Amino acid sequence: MTSTSKTTGADAASIASVDAAKAYAAESLIAEDIDAYLEKHQHKSLLRFITCGSVDDGKSTLIGRLLYDSKMIFEDQLSALEKDSKSSGTQGQNIDFALLVDGLAAEREQGITIDVAYRFFATEKRKFIVADTPGHEQYTRNMVTGASNADLAVILVDARQGILTQTRRHSYLVHLLGIKNVVLAVNKMDLVGYGKDWFDEIVENYKEFAQSIGMENFTAIPISGLAGDNITSLSAGMSWYKGPTLMEMLESAPINDSRMLDRDFRLNVQWVNRPNLDFRGFSGNITSGKVKPGDDIRVLPSGKTSTVKSIVTMDGDLEEAVAGQSVTLTFNDEIDCSRGAVITNASSPVEVADHFETTLVWMAEEEMLPGRPYIMKIGSNMVSATITEPKFEVNVNTMAHEPSRTLKLNAIGVCNINTDRAVPFEAYNDNPDMGGFILIDRITNATVGAGMIHFALRRSQNVHWQAVDIDREAHAAQKNQKPRLLWFTGLSGSGKSTIANLVEKKLFALGKHSFLLDGDNVRHGLNKDLGFTDVDRVENIRRISEVAKLMTDAGLIVLTAFISPFRAERRMARELFPDGEFIEVFIDTPLDVAESRDVKGLYKKARDGKLKNFTGIDSPYEAPQEPEIHIDTTEMDAEAAAERIVSAILNESD
Repeated sequence: MTSTSKTTGADAASIASVDAAKAYAAESLIAEDIDAYLEKHQHKSLLRFITCGSVDDGKSTLIGRLLYDSKMIFEDQLSALEKDSKSSGTQGQNIDFALLVDGLAAEREQGITIDVAYRFFATEKRKFIVADTPGHEQYTRNMVTGASNADLAVILVDARQGILTQTRRHSYLVHLLGIKNVVLAVNKMDLVGYGKDWFDEIVENYKEFAQSIGMENFTAIPISGLAGDNITSLSAGMSWYKGPTLMEMLESAPINDSRMLDRDFRLNVQWVNRPNLDFRGFSGNITSGKVKPGDDIRVLPSGKTSTVKSIVTMDGDLEEAVAGQSVTLTFNDEIDCSRGAVITNASSPVEVADHFETTLVWMAEEEMLPGRPYIMKIGSNMVSATITEPKFEVNVNTMAHEPSRTLKLNAIGVCNINTDRAVPFEAYNDNPDMGGFILIDRITNATVGAGMIHFALRRSQNVHWQAVDIDREAHAAQKNQKPRLLWFTGLSGSGKSTIANLVEKKLFALGKHSFLLDGDNVRHGLNKDLGFTDVDRVENIRRISEVAKLMTDAGLIVLTAFISPFRAERRMARELFPDGEFIEVFIDTPLDVAESRDVKGLYKKARDGKLKNFTGIDSPYEAPQEPEIHIDTTEMDAEAAAERIVSAILNESD
């Protein structure tokens, strides 16, 4: 099949006449009754949609065409384009629309990247917000951002290229995110001679893929974003196509808010509004259902119940509020309700749990590390969360479930997630606002992942904390000491084990009850199944932290001597303990000094390439920034260091 492109003056005249008619109708209404025009425009429904697909499939050109045809381009930009088109003899048909709306143009010029470029336009029937997301693999996170609030997805395919890996990845993500309205826009049909065979082959290939991921329906439309074929009117060059135009699909697609009206009432509390002692309101967005004064409600996770007294807005009280509205509710009873809580129907509350099965999309250059703590934002809740090793990773080309110990950039996997406290939720498929979440790196505050909750694990309901009569305070009182964890960290060969051993000897001589957990010794038993990859190092420290916590619960002074190279894991360990009980001891030894000692010959093996993932050589060490005790071994020997540490913790205890 040969590729040709045909653009005629008659086509240009036809489009120009349609545009003129639209403009004339709008101008007439404005001239006759400006209030009626504004009222009509204000009450149009708003559709949010996303354009996605692979690089250079024509997303930005398509958006440019939509803006141009809807007459929403700024007049100065339009005039400049018309002037350029006349001088080139193209009569408006070969306009480079991408120059108007390419979401990455500014970023390429400035060397930066933004999440998503949003554009607004309108027709006589509806208003639209379109998310223009880049097709590059490293910007998949941007696509997820744009799709998270979309009612419809336009997945573009270059007719010359067919279905590509990024097409499959974006389609799979669209399906995961619960977008039911999907348009497969086979673009650049003008470059393949408007051939029906090209279109049919692509649609058949996509249909096979869609079935493999559970996508039940999609609408395929052959288009040319540049020439305007099948965008707002059917193409004369593709008379064989009898389906809807792209604009007809956009104007008739259902909107998410309308689908959530028939669900049970849910409101995420974003803040408590109390301007004075006589008013206490709970503000947030209604994610589903309806509410009116007098309704019985339940607040989760507390489980307290009351009835709605009033629905307050800036424009006055409402008799009813529905999904999509942001309101403030007041209750007839003073009950516990704070930011992060969820208000529901009293008779149909959501679940509350702290262990979940999820699908996770990894968005960071640094791979996901099972066991490392991240911040999980779900609804208006911010909780600490850890991820288990993936059950499997999804191959977006074959849909095969492949084994994986971690997730790398753009990977999609099924993982269990544990949170530090129970949170209200619903399955993502039932309520995206209640089941969708993002993960944030605790050190950099960067968003590293996005996920969807499938269900709560049974252990959330079956495993409960057992109260005991002899608590940690009783154990400590029996030993006449304050429990502590001395967390020694530093490079291999820095002297951690030597100094920790001397500290314990001194504590023992003073009659203190202590126990030393040494890194090498623990790897002979509890952690003998772990290696030295970043994933294994995180799990190594997680286990030691939990063991040390149990020992301090027994009233002991615990000493741990581990390299523990990552700040995130040391912070995780710290947060297990009450304030003041975790003492970070940084054994600060320069790399060249530690390497010169090399008692075990490990540095030499690492330098020779015989020992992989060795801290300081081919694996990083993140030095403590504010340790409670800082020991510089270039200025202090082991005996003096041990004496200083013992003196510091005992004087503080006294």
